[in-house]
Amino acid sequence: MPHARPSRRTHEHPTSRLSDEGVSIWLDDLSRTRITSGNLSELIQTRNVVGVTTNPTIFAGAITNPDDSSYDAQVSELAKTGASAEEAVFAATTQDVAAALDVFRPVWESTGHVDGRVSIEVSPDLAHDTEGTIAQAKQLWAEIDRPNLLVKIPATKAGLPAITEAIASGVSVNVTLIFSLERYAEVIDAYLSGLEKAKDAGIDLSTIHSVASFFVSRVDTETDKRLEAIGSDAASALKSRAGLANARLAYELYEQTFAGDRAQALLAAGANPQRPLWASTGVKDPALPDTLYVTELVAPGVVNTMPEKTLEATFDHGEVTGDTITAHYDDARAVFAGLADLGIDFADVTQVLEDEGVAKFIDSWHGLLEQVAEALEAQR
Repeated sequence: MPHARPSRRTHEHPTSRLSDEGVSIWLDDLSRTRITSGNLSELIQTRNVVGVTTNPTIFAGAITNPDDSSYDAQVSELAKTGASAEEAVFAATTQDVAAALDVFRPVWESTGHVDGRVSIEVSPDLAHDTEGTIAQAKQLWAEIDRPNLLVKIPATKAGLPAITEAIASGVSVNVTLIFSLERYAEVIDAYLSGLEKAKDAGIDLSTIHSVASFFVSRVDTETDKRLEAIGSDAASALKSRAGLANARLAYELYEQTFAGDRAQALLAAGANPQRPLWASTGVKDPALPDTLYVTELVAPGVVNTMPEKTLEATFDHGEVTGDTITAHYDDARAVFAGLADLGIDFADVTQVLEDEGVAKFIDSWHGLLEQVAEALEAQR
C-alpha cells in the first residue's frame, strides 16, 4: 500500500532523520503569538514541523495566558458587537487556525497535500451528539475555508457516524481520543464508509484526508497505576510497556486494513489512507526516556504530534534507528497476554481513558468560556 511521506531535508539532526523514515512531525500546540512572532515558521524550517494539532486545552492555555495580550484587541471588538463567549472563542480560534494554515500552505503544496495540516476540534460538549457534531464540523470547514484544514471529531460512539458523514461531505477529519484497537477498527470503518458515500456523490476522493489520533502515554499512566496496585514482579516487568504495545498493534491493524480489498478499491479511486497519528506523546513518568513515544514509534506513513518540550528533546538527543514498530508485533501481543494473566481488564482501561479524555476537554472548554465571558463583560 502507498505510504505518505513528508518532504526530505538534508540536515542530519534527529527530526530530519524522523522525516526520512516517513514520520510526519506535527506540533501539539498553537497560539496567536506563536504565529505572529514567526516562531511557527521557524519550527517548520529548523525542526521539520509539517503540521499542528490543537485541542480545547491548548486554546484555553493560549487565550487565557496573562502574559499574552495578542487576543485583547479582538476581545474588545467582539465585546462591542455583543458577542457571546461561545461566539468570541469561535472567532478567535478559527482566526488562529486559518492564519496557521496559511503559514503551512507551502508545506501542504510541497508534500502533495499530505501535510501542512492544522486541526481544530468541534466543541467537547458535542462528544455524545452526532447531529451536533456533523453540523459544527461543516460549519468549521466552511468558516475557515482552507483545503489543508482537519476538523477534529472524537472517536466516541456518537462520533463514529459523524466521522462518516463529515468525510462523505468532503470534510477532512482528524479523529481524536482513540485508545483501543476495537474502537480504532470502528474509526477506520467510519472513514471508509464516508469515502464510499463521497465516491457515490461524485466527490473527488483525493481531496479528502484523515488521520486517526491514537493516544499513547495516557495508556501507560492508567495501566501502570493498576500494575503498581498489583505490585508483583510480573506486574513490574510490564510497567510502561502497554502504551507502545497498543500503538504498535494499531499500526499493524492499519497496515492490514488498508491492504484489504475494500480500502484498496478506494485508494485505486484516488482516496488517501487514513494515517495513524501518535498523540499524547509527552512522557509523564520521569523515570522514562523523554523521547520514548517518538523514537519507539517510527514507521512509514505515521504522524507524531509532539508538545514543544518533546519536540525539542527529540531534536536535541533523540536516537532514530529506523522502523521501531513492525518488528515488535509479537512482543506487543505478549504484553497484552501478560496484562490479561494479571487480571487487568484493558477494555476497562481504555473506556476510563476515553471518558476522562472527554471530561478533561469539557472542563478546559467551560473554563475558557467562563474566562472569555468575564473578559467580554469587562469591556462592555
